[in-house]
Amino acid sequence: MDAMDPRLPPGQRLQRGWPVLHYGPVPRFKPDTWDFRVFGATASGDKHCWNYEEFSALPRTTVVADFHCVTKFSMLGNEWGGVAAETFLEIAPPAPEVTHVMVWAEYGFSSNLRITDVATERAMFATHHDGEPLTAEHGFPVRLIVPHLYAWKGPKWVRGIEYMVVDKRGFWEERGYHNIGDPWQEQRYSYQEREGDGPEL
Repeated sequence: MDAMDPRLPPGQRLQRGWPVLHYGPVPRFKPDTWDFRVFGATASGDKHCWNYEEFSALPRTTVVADFHCVTKFSMLGNEWGGVAAETFLEIAPPAPEVTHVMVWAEYGFSSNLRITDVATERAMFATHHDGEPLTAEHGFPVRLIVPHLYAWKGPKWVRGIEYMVVDKRGFWEERGYHNIGDPWQEQRYSYQEREGDGPEL
């Protein structure tokens, strides 16, 4: 039975196919004006920026990983292709005191993560899924994939990374979702948070 698959976190069910879920409209991609930025508390103090051609030329990798949505569906064994999140930590390193990042996407959408979540070897700014470019509805040209967290922590239509020395809640975290989002601990909602899970008030 699917529910017995050891790859499924508690409360999840196996999904065949990839539902389209997002808040707001699908943005129109404009390659001539699109860019990807790393800013905030960088080690150099400078903002780093890549246009679409430069971003597309960055070293690429593939990762096979599961995808767990907080709405309780999971897709197992996905092949993601794109730029490893670690690549940006190397070419645009954070200052030593950075503890968190805010990943920014189109329309000001955001998601906060611990720097340790971004530094994992399977975190990726994905451009492809199972060998095919992402569709616009699934985040083309770039979405963040952090396989060990619920999928809302990986925004679609990503435009940049902000390095932070304190934690701040992102879009869904401000609206009642758990600040960390670990599916194996069923960290779905903010009322489940324990001391240390969220930003200090």
